[in-house]
Amino acid sequence: MARRNRYANRARISTWQVRQLVRYFVLDLTASQMALLTGCNRHTINRYVRAFRERIAQFCETQSPFGGEVEVDESYFGARRIKGKRGRGAYGKTIVFGIFQRNGQVYTELVPDCRKRTLQAIIRGKDTLDSVIYSDGWRGYNGLVDVGYGKHLRVDHSKDEFVRGRAHVNGIEGFWGYAKARLVRFRGISKRTSYWHLKDCEFRFNHRGQNLYQLVLRMLRKQPLN
Repeated sequence: MARRNRYANRARISTWQVRQLVRYFVLDLTASQMALLTGCNRHTINRYVRAFRERIAQFCETQSPFGGEVEVDESYFGARRIKGKRGRGAYGKTIVFGIFQRNGQVYTELVPDCRKRTLQAIIRGKDTLDSVIYSDGWRGYNGLVDVGYGKHLRVDHSKDEFVRGRAHVNGIEGFWGYAKARLVRFRGISKRTSYWHLKDCEFRFNHRGQNLYQLVLRMLRKQPLN
């Protein structure tokens, strides 16, 4: 009788092979490289990598609330800008909203637009009211003090202002740079899978310097793949 796979229910590969896939996944190897090293076919590898990202996304969604000094910002992911509108609302882009707790972690969410109602609903769901919030001058952040936040400090990028005392969004912008540089290697990500890739970046950024291999295995032991 085959030994039960502790990381994946009804798995057709061994526990050892799942461990190997996790190891190569956290090393950011390509599916072709993983196939060569494990002997698994590309379809199997792609299925498991997608499942790893889904489990990671579930883990990331539980990391809240944030407090203390918090930066908020939006960014645009996707192909190079096509001819037309620039900046907020640029055509063909995926809009991502981010919250960065200074000296802590980042949280990201795909959003349909940058309207006040959209952004502030996420802020109110993820940030404690005693947070000090830093943002740029976008009108979507207007009125945070009115809904209960004690302190909201801003910088005006439209006037080439990027730092005003402790007010800046350099932390979250650092994450945007990291995520975009990492995602370039995939040479195009569909909107259908962009959420999973974004959460993968979030997880790697938040746990940089830690043993990602052991963290992912712990997730899978707690909740095996189906």
